Amino acid sequence: MTWAVIRVRGEVNVKPKIRETMRLLRLNRVNHCVMVPEDATHLGMLRQVKDYVTWGEADAETAELLLDDAGMLAGRKPLDKAALKEGGFTTVKAFAKKVAAGKARLRDVPGLKPVLRLHPPRKGWGGIKRAFSEGGALGYRGDAINALLKRMTRGNA
Repeated sequence: MTWAVIRVRGEVNVKPKIRETMRLLRLNRVNHCVMVPEDATHLGMLRQVKDYVTWGEADAETAELLLDDAGMLAGRKPLDKAALKEGGFTTVKAFAKKVAAGKARLRDVPGLKPVLRLHPPRKGWGGIKRAFSEGGALGYRGDAINALLKRMTRGNA
């Protein structure tokens, strides 16, 4: 499985250790998203930055929507079939399915940027200072990440 991690809060008054962890996750700005494998290393990093990000398991359909909408190649070009063929994939759907299953990573396609720049969510975050379990936006949200990611893409509401 693969986790989709989204930065929710900015970097004012962030402790240096947390700021460094955010840098290692490549979450340098609010509304940036990365796809990380579900393993102990990344879980430790996510627990450290839990008060600044939200994460959950992304499904194949959402991963495809993200790659279509926010997948960028070097030079600010959208993801295309030529780049996918270089990585050994036939379609965006096939690539998204492997990414969601944890069998491929975004870096498997040469030139694909590892950070997905998203729009703010429609209808807002719902409170960026409280945990998701308390009605806010922070921390682990499981499958509910898919609904949030759909609200953050251009095409769907």
